[in-house]
Amino acid sequence: MKLDSRRKKASMLLLVICFWAMAVFTPVSVWAERSNKNIIILMTDGTGSAHTTITRWYKGEPLALDKMFVAGVRTYGADSLITDSAPAATAFATGYKTNDKYVGVLPDPAKITIPGVPIIPAEMKEKPVATVLEGAKIMGKSVGLVATSNIQHASPAGYSAHWPARSNYNEIAEQQVYLDIDVVFGGGKQYLVPSSQGGKRTDGENLIDVLKSRGYGIVENRSDMLTFNNKKVWGMFADDAMLYEFDRSTLAPDQPSLGEMTRKAIEILSQNPKGFFLFIEASKVDWASHANDPIGVISDLLAFDEAVGIALDFANDKGNTLVLAFSDHGNAGMSLGSKKTDNTYSKLPLDALVDPLKKAKLTGEGVEMILNGDLSEGNIRTIMSEQYGIDDLSADEIAEIQSAPAGSLNYIVGPMISNRSVIGWTTNGHVGDDLFFYYYGIKKPMGMIENTEIAHMSANFMNFDLAKIDQKLFIPADELFGRIGALTEIDSTDQNNKVLVVKKNIGKRTAAAKLPFSKDLLICNGTPYQISGITVFAPNTGKVYVPEAALHLFQYCGRWN
Repeated sequence: MKLDSRRKKASMLLLVICFWAMAVFTPVSVWAERSNKNIIILMTDGTGSAHTTITRWYKGEPLALDKMFVAGVRTYGADSLITDSAPAATAFATGYKTNDKYVGVLPDPAKITIPGVPIIPAEMKEKPVATVLEGAKIMGKSVGLVATSNIQHASPAGYSAHWPARSNYNEIAEQQVYLDIDVVFGGGKQYLVPSSQGGKRTDGENLIDVLKSRGYGIVENRSDMLTFNNKKVWGMFADDAMLYEFDRSTLAPDQPSLGEMTRKAIEILSQNPKGFFLFIEASKVDWASHANDPIGVISDLLAFDEAVGIALDFANDKGNTLVLAFSDHGNAGMSLGSKKTDNTYSKLPLDALVDPLKKAKLTGEGVEMILNGDLSEGNIRTIMSEQYGIDDLSADEIAEIQSAPAGSLNYIVGPMISNRSVIGWTTNGHVGDDLFFYYYGIKKPMGMIENTEIAHMSANFMNFDLAKIDQKLFIPADELFGRIGALTEIDSTDQNNKVLVVKKNIGKRTAAAKLPFSKDLLICNGTPYQISGITVFAPNTGKVYVPEAALHLFQYCGRWN
């Protein structure tokens, strides 16, 4: 009898929460067309215009990108003219410019230094803000993330997590898992597994087990991904980042390509009659740029362009789909032309640029894997000739390769092939260029836009207002529960698994519940109940933010607490 009673209460509660969600999240955008269904956002990290130009010349024919309309996008952050991936992703996921290394949270107003960036109230410092992915979920759409880095990296994290330090992969991974994203493809398995089982997690939680308990399929190779036929999946194809496309087919054929992940994600997500939101990142163009390795750039930009073509084919076939393709920032000041062409640039043939590049089969990272620690001169000369297209190494270049720290050979051999071509680089860091912005599905011309406008463009297409979504997903816990006279406190007994405790005196008894940080759960009488949104702790302010649904659940919890 007690079990039946609890089931009835839970069913009644579910009906109330569903009715409330429908009332609260009624579409508000008046200009969006009702037929709009799907958004596919493709981002190539750290890519300037020269990167795209050299890839087009290398391919020898137009890119899929060339079929799209083109505008411009500004990339600066709240505290620097040159942005990092984390604040850039936050801008186009939430509509807010923020500070260096922040993902999904507002800036510290004391650190805003760039003219024109709005100064937020001090009490909103580092507040989590809703993303368009979270808004799409509220609208009943399926959502997905695809990346060639670990999926916890800055750009996918900008859409799926809220934390003032992009490097905290454990926290980001937990938020992503409990956000219930329908399709996730990429690397980063080690951040889902506790250290006691060979992973990197310090909280003891096995997030792969959590995913399985929530009905997800787990795939770890190309074959299993291609044959997967359910609606919820995490594909973890590497412990950390996946390989560059040029290296993948030779050195890791069990990893899927970016195009294959894109096609499969669309196949799964498009089963939802309400549509879907999908974010795709060619992550390692940025890493190749940092290393000044043009082969890595071309490798993964070609893979990115294949994914763009797949997205456009779907949009052309199905309609009602917005496709956006862009970069978050420039990197390394790549140029087609260098100091060696100062006096010859007006008579520069194409083969001076392309021929040295065409000889390479692997990226600098792939070359290091093939060398496999054998740094004898003979092996270096053989591998560099066969796999990287350089057969005239000098004694100094041999010595550079032999002395390169592990994991950094692309920083050595990338400039070598650049020098043999006519490619220039100004830095190993990011640069502050305005960039190209490609779009399909918007029936109006655009000029230069701010990166923050991408978020509102996405929300408008899906017919919701980001600000209204945010007002329901991230409310200060003391304010929310204070509405009914309840008190909140943080239980830090387990430093790796902190929880918010909510208490309210009801007559002679005390109703109590717990909300674990970074999860979509409210625990009542030891029973976890899922809520629409996650509880987020702001570590630098000590504040806790919870979705409004938590208040409604707590009130019903109090009735049988």
